[in-house]
Amino acid sequence: MAFDYKKEYKEFYMPKNKPSIVEIPRMNYIAVRGIGNPNEENGDYQNTIGLLYGVAYTIKMSYKGTHKIDGFFEYVVPPLEGFWWQDGMKGTIDYNNKNAMHFISIIRLPDFVTKEDFDWSIQEATKKKKQDFSRVEFLTYDEGVCVQCKHNGSYDDEPVTVDLMHEYMKENGYELDITDTRFHHEIYLSDPRKCDVSKLKTVIRHPIKKIK
Repeated sequence: MAFDYKKEYKEFYMPKNKPSIVEIPRMNYIAVRGIGNPNEENGDYQNTIGLLYGVAYTIKMSYKGTHKIDGFFEYVVPPLEGFWWQDGMKGTIDYNNKNAMHFISIIRLPDFVTKEDFDWSIQEATKKKKQDFSRVEFLTYDEGVCVQCKHNGSYDDEPVTVDLMHEYMKENGYELDITDTRFHHEIYLSDPRKCDVSKLKTVIRHPIKKIK
């Protein structure tokens, strides 16, 4: 059976519907940066998702070809994630101004994938899919201590869940620590193209630090 990161690391991908504090270790990701409304049809965000998955599945299926990755095991591609921010909006997001959203779209890489394996996957995907994958990067990120919660429903209703997270954070002696390098983080457990908005499931995660 293929290794499923969502099931094996439930504390990261399957939190409950109430806030919790978690420490996220250093991980490697496939990443693409951009700006714009994530809902815009054929917009920059939606176009970058295809680039991410093109590389993710090139790596996942590599064992069937000539490029052998040391330590490889079969796995389920982890869920799509995203870091989000807007200029001048430290610690919050204006959901009514989606055109101003900056994003880094990411998919977790298994630990056995090296930078050299990643570089090979970019070349292989470019050759096979005849697309430009030059925007895709190998990102190492150490997220650290965060407050997180599973949000059910529309993305536009996220502030309700975020308020609960921030209340829990303060009750436990923490404060928000969103900076130029620590972001509002979402993990998408549902595909909005395939389910009703009311049934969407999203992990929301915010970086925090102890109040001095």
